[in-house]
Amino acid sequence: MAGKKETPRQKLIGMMYLVLMAMLALNVSVTVLDAFVVVDDGLTKTTQNFSQQNDATYREFAQRYAENPVRVRPWKDMADEVRVRSDELFNHIQDLKQQIVIRADGEGSDAIAEDGRIIGDNLRAKENTNPPAQVMLSEMNPRATQLKNSIQEYKGFLMSLIDERDEGVMQSVESSLNTADPPPKEGATVSWESHHFYYMPTIASLTLMSGMQAGVRNAEADVITYLLNQIDAGSFMFNALEAITIPRTNYVFRGDEFEASVFLAAFDTTQAPEVLLGRYEAVEREDGSVDYRMVGNYQELPVEQGRGVYRIRPGTTGYHNYGGLIRLRAPDGSYINRPFASEYQVAEPNLIVSPSKMNVFYSGIENPVEISIPGLTADQISATVNNGTIRRVSGSNYVVVPRTTGDAQVSVTARINGSARNMGARHFRVRAVPDPVATVAGRKTGVIGRNVLLAQTGVLAEMENFDFDLTFTVTSFTVSTTQRGFVVDARSESNRITDAQREIIRQAGRNDRIYFEDIIAVSPTGDQRRLPTVSFRID
Repeated sequence: MAGKKETPRQKLIGMMYLVLMAMLALNVSVTVLDAFVVVDDGLTKTTQNFSQQNDATYREFAQRYAENPVRVRPWKDMADEVRVRSDELFNHIQDLKQQIVIRADGEGSDAIAEDGRIIGDNLRAKENTNPPAQVMLSEMNPRATQLKNSIQEYKGFLMSLIDERDEGVMQSVESSLNTADPPPKEGATVSWESHHFYYMPTIASLTLMSGMQAGVRNAEADVITYLLNQIDAGSFMFNALEAITIPRTNYVFRGDEFEASVFLAAFDTTQAPEVLLGRYEAVEREDGSVDYRMVGNYQELPVEQGRGVYRIRPGTTGYHNYGGLIRLRAPDGSYINRPFASEYQVAEPNLIVSPSKMNVFYSGIENPVEISIPGLTADQISATVNNGTIRRVSGSNYVVVPRTTGDAQVSVTARINGSARNMGARHFRVRAVPDPVATVAGRKTGVIGRNVLLAQTGVLAEMENFDFDLTFTVTSFTVSTTQRGFVVDARSESNRITDAQREIIRQAGRNDRIYFEDIIAVSPTGDQRRLPTVSFRID
């Protein structure tokens, strides 16, 4: 109506419109307002979950960088910038939310927690439609437009880090950070700014802004996960590692030097290479590089779990040579040919029994053992143990499960020329599995921030300095503290921190002691252990 003189009728219609809108505002259902509070709480928790996942991804970046700084640095630098800019935008939105709350309830509003969070349930003026527009749509300071521009700049920055061919990631980021105007209704177009802040109940605008923050964390998660995956893009991917020791010879005379190569071998159990046994030759490519190809008669070895298996039963003692090519498809579709050559010695039988991890067994769990006899194939060898059970896993690999602590004797028998021959025995000490260590936030004790403690999901039981893949699960624990001279505690019947326990932590003041005690952990075999107390002093 601005820019021309209004008629009395137009003034009356305008006045009626204002009255109608005021009545609508007064009649906003309390149930609807409470529903916004529930949605806002849900969005806040979702954002916290995204933040925890993102923190885990950044920790993985740090670990990968420590392992290979040269390769990881470019991707880590980009991820670090994503983290900074994501936090800046997230905190900017949080600051605007606080300004709206202050405009609605005034300074010192109970809706703003000490850590800056907005507690929607404490907001007194939930239905007030003026504060969002007053803060965000002022002509002198159009914060809504500035926020929209900030989101668009942030989205553009994230898009610049993504390859155009990765449409799925780009679409996800676009969806999380959408700032387009809503579709027209009844021929009327409403801007993004008006849609979020014009004549909108305060709690509704705050909820929409919480959705923006969730979108920021979601987009951040998509992009840093994408960047992490790019570290290995175009590289061979392996899903199994194995420590390999290759001695120059297994037989050394007294006074001679023993030499062996020790390294970590990586292989892919999902993609079988071609292992060709026979003669090969080198050929020069057009670009001057060297490739290899088989010549004459050759054979293809069987592949098991990503590894070629060479089996032969030689009839004479002494040294025997073998070699060939390993052929593997590269990520770009081409083939990589790599030569291999080795030798083995055939001698009279001599028993070899060696534990795979330590010179002791642990009772009640699977202890891997390698049992082999030079000159004999794995299917000619059998083994027994006098304490517990032993079973073959594959080839010369066995698993021993001792029944009790003390000693165990592994006896080996070989079938040679149709008859069984006792090849001897080896003795092992049997110990009990040590207790795991209970941790919260990766720590056993010390000073911790209350918010850090509240962010934890539960108590973990971790094995320290134990070479076996054994996991204990916490089944129950108690959180306790002293408040006003009285002990306050709450029990959890799982490994997760309960709401009642969180309330105890939330009520703790600075320098108060929080105890995680009476911790019970159970192994996969049902072995139950009571673990020492974990205690923290609130910072």
